[in-house]
Amino acid sequence: MTAPNTLRLLPWSGQEGKPCYLSTDDGEGYMSRLADTIEAVQLGTAADLLEQASNELDDQDTGSEDLRRLAKELTGALGDVLRVATSRGDLLAASDPHCR
Repeated sequence: MTAPNTLRLLPWSGQEGKPCYLSTDDGEGYMSRLADTIEAVQLGTAADLLEQASNELDDQDTGSEDLRRLAKELTGALGDVLRVATSRGDLLAASDPHCR
């Protein structure tokens, strides 16, 4: 998945919330596969939260505390999805010179 000499933005943060990158020519290595798995989980979680949000927003009995909790969870999931999209966009641009 990772093009040679390309840094991959990983789906987790390091100390102090700083981004983590992987430098490898092996897109099938352990760390690449781990990152792929975590990205898949993050995207699945975001899809589940989107469905939950739709249901809770349609329910007139949903309280403000429930909506606040949901908004916090959605904010976290949106950050994860944005990181995945950024990482994948960077990898596409690095592997296809026409994407730049």
